This record gives sequence, C-alpha cells and structure tokens, in this order.
Amino acid sequence: MKLSAIAAFVLASATSFAKTYPVTANALSCRSGPGTSYAVKRTYAKGHQVSISCQTSGTSVNGNSIWDKTSDGCYVADYYVKTGVNGYVTSKCGGSSGGGGGGSSGSYCKKLNSAGVNLIAQWEGFVASPKPDPIGLPTVGYGHLCQRKNCAEVKYKFPLSKATAKQLLNDDLPKYTKCLAGYLNSKVKLNDNQWAALTSWTFNVGCGNVKSSTLVKRLNKGENPNTVASQELPKWRMAGGRVLQGLVNRRKAEVKLFKTGSSKQAYPKCQ
Repeated sequence: MKLSAIAAFVLASATSFAKTYPVTANALSCRSGPGTSYAVKRTYAKGHQVSISCQTSGTSVNGNSIWDKTSDGCYVADYYVKTGVNGYVTSKCGGSSGGGGGGSSGSYCKKLNSAGVNLIAQWEGFVASPKPDPIGLPTVGYGHLCQRKNCAEVKYKFPLSKATAKQLLNDDLPKYTKCLAGYLNSKVKLNDNQWAALTSWTFNVGCGNVKSSTLVKRLNKGENPNTVASQELPKWRMAGGRVLQGLVNRRKAEVKLFKTGSSKQAYPKCQ
C-alpha cells in the first residue's frame, strides 16, 4: 500500500471516530463567525450530532461565551450543544485573528468619556427589570447581558433606576475596554472619542466578533483610523440573521463620534 493511501486511511479512520455532541436547540444557527452578528451558513435540527474542530470566545449567550467551530466550518453557540461540561472540551481555535494585537501596556483608558457612556445608553435603551432584547437575549439596565438566571449577578436592586443603570453600565465597561485593548497593537493611536466609539461597538457585538474583525486588522496594519471606522463600522448592522435599522443608526452615531476631534488620548495611554 502506498504511503499516501495509508495516510488517507488513517485520516478517514480518525474522522469516523471523532467525538460528536448533540444539539439541544430546535433549530440551531451555524454562523460564519463566533457571534450572533455573523451570517447564518446552515441550521442544525435538535438532536443533530455535531463534531467540534475547535472552540473560541464570542457573543455571550445566557452566560456562556464559548462558540464551537463545527466540522462544517461554521460556528454555533456552545450553550446549545450538550458537551457535558461547563467549559472547553477541545483546543482553542488557533491563529492570531486580531491582526497582531495585544500591544497595550495596560495604561489605556479603562472607562469612557461622557459622550461614549451616553451613546451606549441611548442605543441600548433603558430596561428596569430583566427582559429579552430584540434577538431574545435577557438584558437589563443599559445593555447588561444577564450572566445568571434573572440577572442574579447584578448588585443593584430591581427595578433599576436610570442612575443605578448608569452605574451598572460603568461597572461593565472595563470588560470591553480590556478586550478591545488586547486586540489592538501599540502603534494604534486613538483619542477619547475614537476609543468611546469603538468600545460602544465592542459592547454591542461582543469581544469575540471584535477580535476577528477586519476593522481591528486594518487598524493594526496602520491604516487611517477615520477611514477604517467610516468603512467598517457600518457593516455591523445585522443581528439574529437580519438587518436592524437600530443597528444601522447606531453605527452612524458611532462613526460620527469617532470622527469628532479631541486632543485627549485614550489608547494606548490614557491622558
């Protein structure tokens, strides 16, 4: 038997015995990337056995931010796959999809200026008590995505006031500035309005989507930030597999803030 034939036989044997996991959702969307903003490539029926090639982080779904890349080359939310564990069951998807990021020393602005906070609050909308957002994910306050049943992790009493909702938003923001800073290299220079606009986008689409975005890759290559933001942000207008006018309008507001001049630097060092 030729060597190539032996190799093919071994590969086929290994594939046939690959571990699979059942889908728990009635119709699980498999997307082009690890998040709900990515296009749906195919759908799996409840009970379908999926083979997971690797896992990565993305949009959090009911407290689970893991996304599974299936043997079909698309991504499903791990929340809807019965793997038997609360965590990774295989290796993380390889490659530096952030385009050479991670160059920040940690001295970037952890929080946002008032323009950024107000922009996020405006487009997320105020929700006093936990309820599903337009694509069915439970949220409260100004876009806080619930991590536990009934948002039990929130330290403020329900129903929230607009003041406590703003406090909750400010509590959440460092998580998003941290992941954004982790994907950008230190050659990228952003003022506080540009930083706020990108954090609003990150808050909306999730860290996993930002990491794999063309926007981050282009910034890391040294392209003009205003050009990149103007061209890339408007592309992020879909949720739940459809274009939402609210997202179209939000992206316009983010581009406008991004292009508003400021002498105060926010990344890689906070002034």
